Amino acid sequence: MDGTISINGMGIVCAIGDDRQAVLDSLLRKESGIGPMQYLPSRHRDIPVGEVKMSTGQMKRLLGIADDVQVSRTSVMGALAVREALAQAGLDAASLAGKRVALISGTTVGVMDVTEQVYGKTEEGVEVPQGNECGRSTEEIAAFSGLGGASCCTICTACSSALNAIMLGCEMLKNDEADMVVAGGSEPLSRYHLNGFNSLMILDRQRCRPFDDSREGLNLGEGAAFVVLEKDAPEGLAYIGGYANRCDAFHQTATSKDGDGAFLAMRDALKMAGIGPEKIGYINAHGTGTPDNDASESAAFRRVFGDTIPDMSSTKSYTGHTTSASGAVETVICVLAMQNGFVPASLGWSRMIPGGFAPTMGRTGVCLDYVMCNSFGFGGNDSSMILCRKRPAPAPVPLRDAAQVRLVARRSVRSDEELSALKEFLSPMETRRMGKIMKASLLSAFLALRDRGLSCPDAIVTATSRGMLECSTLFLEDIAANDEQLLKPTLFMQSTHNTIGSAIAIRTGCHGYNITYSQGDRSLEWAVRDAAMRLRTGEARNVLVCAFDETLSGGRTAQFAAESRIYTLEES
Repeated sequence: MDGTISINGMGIVCAIGDDRQAVLDSLLRKESGIGPMQYLPSRHRDIPVGEVKMSTGQMKRLLGIADDVQVSRTSVMGALAVREALAQAGLDAASLAGKRVALISGTTVGVMDVTEQVYGKTEEGVEVPQGNECGRSTEEIAAFSGLGGASCCTICTACSSALNAIMLGCEMLKNDEADMVVAGGSEPLSRYHLNGFNSLMILDRQRCRPFDDSREGLNLGEGAAFVVLEKDAPEGLAYIGGYANRCDAFHQTATSKDGDGAFLAMRDALKMAGIGPEKIGYINAHGTGTPDNDASESAAFRRVFGDTIPDMSSTKSYTGHTTSASGAVETVICVLAMQNGFVPASLGWSRMIPGGFAPTMGRTGVCLDYVMCNSFGFGGNDSSMILCRKRPAPAPVPLRDAAQVRLVARRSVRSDEELSALKEFLSPMETRRMGKIMKASLLSAFLALRDRGLSCPDAIVTATSRGMLECSTLFLEDIAANDEQLLKPTLFMQSTHNTIGSAIAIRTGCHGYNITYSQGDRSLEWAVRDAAMRLRTGEARNVLVCAFDETLSGGRTAQFAAESRIYTLEES
């Protein structure tokens, strides 16, 4: 047994198809799924999107869910994708009986598409977001797809969520924490995140043109994709060769000019795979079509590949940017390309970015032994994965040290009075727009690091049940009060669940591993387990774990709690 992780089943639902075959056909025909919105009830009808070509009701009926059951589009898209993946892998309830099965989903919208429908329409409207836990959608996906007994985990790292979910699944299998993992992500279009991206002024009113000199922004899409992962299976559809998550540690929504996080993620993924950059036959780029992101990713490509870059394209010109689901959607597309010997075209490209690279316009009849898939999220949460067509040569297995994980520092912040201590670390100008939960989390992190004599942790893991609740509620209020116009981008920028993790990284300069868990009461448990994994594999000598949550009253923070811990391995 060589510990190889294989992909043995895949499922996908997105703008260019409701299953694998439909997606493959669209890619080969170079047909985009981006167009006028049909199902999303937004006033912004001029913004093109990549919608799944089914209503929520149609998807519910396919899953046998009663019409009167209120359920998120996140959950039904995810359940359809999981069901297809299980079917391809030849798995059913009988074959899964007695196995340790985990379902790991990446999402940031969660059930917000349901929340925004009822927000402000009930007497207790401001309390509705407190039920908007991302983990709820993962539990519903498990229930509707036949994985009701699976251990559920939800990753919330914005647009890198699904790729991070797949990576976590690989780590769980390597550590013998599961017999089988179904991993991926699901993200619907919602008024919330359409208006959020629109407030940042990064949406294109035409079909996006990644890596083109005339690019003006991205098109939002929706979808779900999941893969069945197993260790030491006799054969697979493809194999996971290497992967890495690193942080840009630059800005909450912008990317650094030289693409530091992207460069580190690609470099370290290649290192894990045990191959040089010349082995990569195709790169499925993050390629959103925004001016900054494409230029930054191009700079990172040059640092990894020099002047000779392999075939590269962005399939977001087909699907739109499916945000938290994109890493899984594009993983499935990469495996389809490897299986069928083609390189997907970048649609709409005509002029190269100065100093950049020209994406491929599509090729067929090629043999792709190694493919790189990139997925980068808000806060500079950058991930890269290497897929292999054939079983890779056995790689040296990192020492899974059985040494005891040790808690060496612990600080909590729970009251308004304690927040005044933040002035020791940040100026009033830096904190003037911060909500209480942000201030409390940063303060607890700074204090724990100081207690341990650290200025920068090696890795950052955060845990939250409900995320940035006050900012999310205020942005919902802004949407309702202003009819989706002239909204405050600072509220949206601070509303993603991984805002805290990225804020700590930015202010400490931490380019290491960075991830956020949101699985209800089990969030901190998942975070501590992950921290232990980073320490025992030698990826980190110390890990900062920050857990945070808040409750609201009248739409504002009423109570909050933030706790930061530093973990190391027991010193001999």
